[in-house]
Amino acid sequence: MKYELILSPTLFGGRTLVDATATVAVDVLRASSAICAAFMAGVQEIVPLATLEALPPYKAMGYLLAAERNGEKLYGAQCGNSPTEYLTMQLKGERLAYSTTNGTVAIRTAASAGGPVFVGCFANLTALAQKLTNQKRVVVLCSGWKGEPSMEDTLFGGALAAKIETLGTKVERVNDAAMMAATLWEACKGDAARYCDNATHVERLRRLGCTADIEWALQSDHCDIVPMMEDGKLRAL
Repeated sequence: MKYELILSPTLFGGRTLVDATATVAVDVLRASSAICAAFMAGVQEIVPLATLEALPPYKAMGYLLAAERNGEKLYGAQCGNSPTEYLTMQLKGERLAYSTTNGTVAIRTAASAGGPVFVGCFANLTALAQKLTNQKRVVVLCSGWKGEPSMEDTLFGGALAAKIETLGTKVERVNDAAMMAATLWEACKGDAARYCDNATHVERLRRLGCTADIEWALQSDHCDIVPMMEDGKLRAL
């Protein structure tokens, strides 16, 4: 497998792997973790939207609105961006129209490539790796924070490649970002929570009182769902 890591959506246009490529959109803190939690809570589908202006028409179609900016749920939205909150909600059969600061931008950017798009985080690390083992070319697109790289997303990129290799697929890291992520994951020794303890987004969410979300998002393999884009909507595999 050829494996490329893109540190931010702003860099996606310069990727090396373009044709016949699967893309994994990652926003560990918190959109991709929250998406997995929402499906665990019974959500039927999620429409990821890059802008808040795109949300209102979905309310008229019976969707719940889920919206976050700068870590906080927006006024008028039924849901925010908290995985632990989603797990307390009665969401069986519901549909979400969802817009966040970074994560949904990355998902929409990944979808623009035209290939299959998956959503990944530490929570579904092994399940995602199993889905990817038959892919020849994979690009991992990190959400980062407002155009800048983030520690937790980059670390996940290293973890995912390592997990794919443990499943018997040889991984060729084709850019420096992928190799840097591998080095980070090796240094981390599997303890993402400890390694990311001083990461800027971890500190930002702590100030907002989101400690439970941080702990949930940095634990591995407590979700066996792999969200995948289909006709502009995320559904659970």
